[in-house]
Amino acid sequence: MFTGIISEIGTVEAVDDGGGGIVTFRIATHGVLDDATHGVLDDAEPGCSIAVNGVCLTVVEHTASWFTADVMGESLAVTALGDLEVGSAVNLERAMRADGRLDGHIVQGHVDAVGELVERRPDERWEVLRFTAPADARTFCVHKGSIAIDGVSLTISALTDDGFEVSLIPTTLEATTLGCLRPGARVNLETDVLAKYVARHLEATTQSTAHQTTEENR
Repeated sequence: MFTGIISEIGTVEAVDDGGGGIVTFRIATHGVLDDATHGVLDDAEPGCSIAVNGVCLTVVEHTASWFTADVMGESLAVTALGDLEVGSAVNLERAMRADGRLDGHIVQGHVDAVGELVERRPDERWEVLRFTAPADARTFCVHKGSIAIDGVSLTISALTDDGFEVSLIPTTLEATTLGCLRPGARVNLETDVLAKYVARHLEATTQSTAHQTTEENR
């Protein structure tokens, strides 16, 4: 599980399509903004989880300054990871410790949909970003609700006919890749897992009630 609070920004150093439907990414890490001795690879070991642009990946190999992760074809097809190339900047977050603070919101690293940035509206101290989202994902988007965009925990500031808007403070613009995102860029979206559980429960309850009514009317 993750929180959507980005540990640092990494850089894609290599993309190796080794065949068999698996692509291996090598990602360089640079340490957090103010203390390069504490980064996403602190205490890392093969098998640990790191979210890359909001996608939970497993570390295969690593040094103090880079790690590799294998990505299956299915993950490339349903996320925006397939858009990454050498030199791409990526948001990185280690899995949350059980004794840590949940400063963002519950993020699983399981992408629900791919959205697209369609507009940036700068203000004096912040920016408003407008994204499109598929209808299935919009179902779980609510005003002032949580959403993860490329792994960044954000609050929806407005809903639109085809998506939503978020308002980014200077810290978010500086500490994540969202600060340099350009219109047309595709992003990974993960909606609030609590909303999905509620929706599933209501669906199951409705189906059960309908079945019971049908049986009683026979």
